[in-house]
Amino acid sequence: MKTRSNTTDNGALTRRQFIASSGAATAAAAGSFVFGFPTGAEAQGAAPEINAWVVVQPDERVIIRIARSEMGQGTLTGLAQLVAEELEADWSRVTTEYPTPATNLARKRVWGNFSTGGSRGIRESQDYVRKGGAAARILLVQAAADEWKVPAAECRAEAGVITHAASNRRTTYGKVAAAAAKLTPPEPASITLKDPKSWKLTGKRMARLDTVEKTNGSLVYSADFKMPGLLNAAIRHCPVFGGKVKSFDAAKIEKMPGVKKVVPVGDASVAVVADTWWRAKKALDALPLEWDLGPNVAVQNSTIQATLREGLSADKAAVGNSNGNAPAALAGAARRIEAVYAYPHQNHATMEPMNATARWTPERCEVWTSTQNGEAALAATAEAAGLKPEQCDVYKIPLGGGFGRRGMTDYVREAVAIARTMPGTPVKLLWSREEDMIHGRYHPVTMCKLTAGIDAQGNLDALHMRISGQSILAAVFPQNVREGRDPVVFQGLNNGGGEAMFGYSVPNLLIDHAMRNPHVPPGFWRGVNLNQNAIYVECFIDEIAHATGKDPLALRRSLMKNHPKHLAVLEAVAQRAGWGTPAPDVRGQKVFRGLAQTHGFGSYVAACAEVSVSAEGALTIHRIVAATDCGHAVNPQQIEAQIEGSFVYGLGAALFSECTVKDGRIEQTNFDTYPSLKMNQMPKVESIVMPSGGFWGGVGEPTIAVAAPAVLNAIFAATGRRIRELPLKNQSLKRA
Repeated sequence: MKTRSNTTDNGALTRRQFIASSGAATAAAAGSFVFGFPTGAEAQGAAPEINAWVVVQPDERVIIRIARSEMGQGTLTGLAQLVAEELEADWSRVTTEYPTPATNLARKRVWGNFSTGGSRGIRESQDYVRKGGAAARILLVQAAADEWKVPAAECRAEAGVITHAASNRRTTYGKVAAAAAKLTPPEPASITLKDPKSWKLTGKRMARLDTVEKTNGSLVYSADFKMPGLLNAAIRHCPVFGGKVKSFDAAKIEKMPGVKKVVPVGDASVAVVADTWWRAKKALDALPLEWDLGPNVAVQNSTIQATLREGLSADKAAVGNSNGNAPAALAGAARRIEAVYAYPHQNHATMEPMNATARWTPERCEVWTSTQNGEAALAATAEAAGLKPEQCDVYKIPLGGGFGRRGMTDYVREAVAIARTMPGTPVKLLWSREEDMIHGRYHPVTMCKLTAGIDAQGNLDALHMRISGQSILAAVFPQNVREGRDPVVFQGLNNGGGEAMFGYSVPNLLIDHAMRNPHVPPGFWRGVNLNQNAIYVECFIDEIAHATGKDPLALRRSLMKNHPKHLAVLEAVAQRAGWGTPAPDVRGQKVFRGLAQTHGFGSYVAACAEVSVSAEGALTIHRIVAATDCGHAVNPQQIEAQIEGSFVYGLGAALFSECTVKDGRIEQTNFDTYPSLKMNQMPKVESIVMPSGGFWGGVGEPTIAVAAPAVLNAIFAATGRRIRELPLKNQSLKRA
């Protein structure tokens, strides 16, 4: 992690210094966020909760409790909208707080799942959080009716005000909250939720609840968290996955300024604790440290690639989707088309490196951190602390980027292990940028061989798609791998329903996977396997179209007659982009278009990219038109922001991002070797949000998958070059 002075050259405060000076001293409120909520003696003066989801203060402030994590995707605001909708709350008075996983455990998981990933934050909790808001409204209305001695059915609530029209009496939520909290809540099964047609807050373009604090620098992220007596820890891991610490000489650095302790962490890491993080890092840099690199030191990028290529023709493979008899149809095809694509390891590269603050005593352990899964972090805390879960708690802090990486708990375990050597002292572990880059949990590396059989009439009759590569589940949840089949590998390629369906009808189809797991640990990277699967399918469909003399949109239409929702989003982007008509030139450069569509995380998405390529091979992405059908659109403004943000992430990955292995270790150590998309490289994005209703799809991840294939198909249209390996920085785009 590179550092800089706290002041600019003219003496003005930097954002970092401003954040530090305004950081919370304890786990307390930060703008609209609260880290946990009062318990015990502290709670005696607090307003009573209406139910687990809603607290109404006497001043009419409505606190909505959100179990899922906020990491920039807008889940916090979306879930608050859903609760406030059924609650009939005054949105201008709504704020939020996070319950803690230990409180959830003690209350029999009343808040349900704390995990935030797979674009599930809203879609998998929408039903019960809406019922939580509705139940609170029912109690508040009943309390008012009881006070007025009238039937509750004669009363109605709107914007935090309860009215009895017959007597013209009115009261507010704050005035009846205490009485409502004493009533017996209704059974969830008895609650009727609003018809989406009557929504007032949900489905509307509402400003996010966390915008102001993020833009003025007052929001406290985990890396900025402070508390009295805090010490700081820096850590170094063996640079080769699977290696160990051989020896280190703590005596050489123990007397350096600020150093408090040198701590071995497991058998593969060493940490230094000091009064400041910079002193801890400088001491760690000076520590004489020898590694046992282990057998993986012999692994090179070329050996990983060779293993994947072998899997493309292996006899044994797990089937993910099939119909008809693809091998026989391919053997008898009038014509065969074949291509091999490849997708590299990639890093999550969150702006906030991994970190956690822990305080351990023999009786209790507490952790303050940014996590995508509070319950998993609690379990990891208890295990590392040697305590029962009820003796621990995790206070969740807004995330400075997650993308799947903060669903892991390695950094939490390490923070607790270090704090355990210093009982009663809070210790903040902060990974350096370099440690964060070379010890991530990487997007799985895969190759794919696609073979198409074309019949005598020029129609696609058979398709075999062989994926060779890494399984995330085999590394993270091996119990979910059955007979060598990892279902996550087949995202966007499934049949028979589900959240990631194949959008084409092919008479003879076989999609299978030869599992090949290198030593580099995989993880759930934003969009996960849908990213490369969409590239493989959509670029190969494009290849088939050009090879058979068909328009890429026309071919897709012919294959999507049984997939109306897939086709609807594709038609929407084609129409908006003007497919079939020449794109206007830009500064004398001819502009070309490419299409892509997929289904993932429960949503249907499509994109049309417009690009130009200079004679020297310089690529400019001018515009991407994107369509999303997520069933119900909770906040269209936020969906548009997520589409744009996903293209930043997806295009950055397509253009620049790869992690390569040399001597068993990741070569890319910082943003100078793992660049991100810059502002001047970002195209114009036009979003089409077209919710068809009847289902709840995800938003944060689906559209990332169509960014790259749409651009790659447009590049082919512009140059005649078919790019089958990413990132684009390694490829020549000069016209073929």
